[in-house]
Amino acid sequence: MNYIRITKENIDKEHICCAMSGKQSVEKKEWLRQRFDDGLVFYRSEERGKCFIEYIPAENAWVPIEADGYLYIDCLWVSGSMKGHGYSNDLLEACIRDAKAQGKKGICILCAEGRKREFLADPKFLAYKGFRVADISDCGINLMYLSIEPTAQMPKFRECAKHPAIEDNGFVLYYTDQCPYTYYWVPRVQEVAKEHGIPFKAIHITDKESAQNVPAPVTTYALFRDGQFLTQSIQSDKKFLALAGLQN
Repeated sequence: MNYIRITKENIDKEHICCAMSGKQSVEKKEWLRQRFDDGLVFYRSEERGKCFIEYIPAENAWVPIEADGYLYIDCLWVSGSMKGHGYSNDLLEACIRDAKAQGKKGICILCAEGRKREFLADPKFLAYKGFRVADISDCGINLMYLSIEPTAQMPKFRECAKHPAIEDNGFVLYYTDQCPYTYYWVPRVQEVAKEHGIPFKAIHITDKESAQNVPAPVTTYALFRDGQFLTQSIQSDKKFLALAGLQN
């Protein structure tokens, strides 16, 4: 498999992922375009499909972690017909090579404690590749890391991410534009919440500083209910109604 690196120079003529609609692809490209100057790297398979990796210097990551000198993987996604061919290994190895070439301390990424959760990395795969748990959030989301510099300090969550909680009642959603699916589903969830009289507030995170202080380990999509972290899984309108107890 050959891989293409998406850059400022070629982003307008390259597709990102065949799973995205036209508008979603435009949103994702704009997200990438604005992050390239912060050191973001995006590789995708030359073959069309759900197969890519996105990573950035951890100091510029839109997550509440303390990981100076590390690379942070925003997303490592291989699914559908692309699974089972070693592409995850290829993409991760590209990130490791970059980290070594840049003199980084290591690489870090989010996953769920003990199992694979939607939109998070697979902890079993990461452990197999040599990653270890650096820190654990109260909501069961882990920060895992692969050390390149053996004596380097481990990355960790900021307190707001380690102990996710807010004071608001009802549903509160923190989200960014990093994942293009929020562009499609957040307005639909807002609409059905309004239709059914469900208290719902969406907080759109639009800058790095705010993202690094979100009261949850995940910032692409962090849904709270009555002050407690509920899920990082992007909700469709039907899933949200079921979560609210209004639909089977």
